[in-house]
Parts: sequence; structure tokens; C-alpha cells
Amino acid sequence: MPIVVRIDVQLAKRKMSVGEFAERVGLTPANVAVLKNGRAKAVRFSTLEAMCRVLDCQPGDLLEWVEEETS
Repeated sequence: MPIVVRIDVQLAKRKMSVGEFAERVGLTPANVAVLKNGRAKAVRFSTLEAMCRVLDCQPGDLLEWVEEETS
């Protein structure tokens, strides 16, 4: 998928655990894992806003577009 979620980078910068992040954002740790592993098909703006608020970052710090490789 050409959109990559970079939650793990922001969590590492803040030395925050997935459990703490999930609790503060209002997600289950399983849903955070779905986001981190690139298996999510969509993210609600309210969820993105909460993630940015908790991590004190911009949406572009969490989401990155990468060109798909063509074979």
C-alpha cells in the first residue's frame, strides 16, 4: 500500500509504549497494531487528530506516501 503509517517512529521518539498510546488515544492495542502494521484501510480524522494530540505531531509525521514498486 502506498500510504505508510509511522506511529512506531513517533512512539520511539517519545519513549511511549503502545499500551499507553492506545489508552490515551482511545484505541485498543490491537487496533494500534493494525495501524502500525499497515493493515488499516482507513483512519477517521477524529482518530488522526487524537493521535497527533497525544504525540504532539502533525499528520504528516504519522502518514507517508511512498510510490508503489511496479514489476
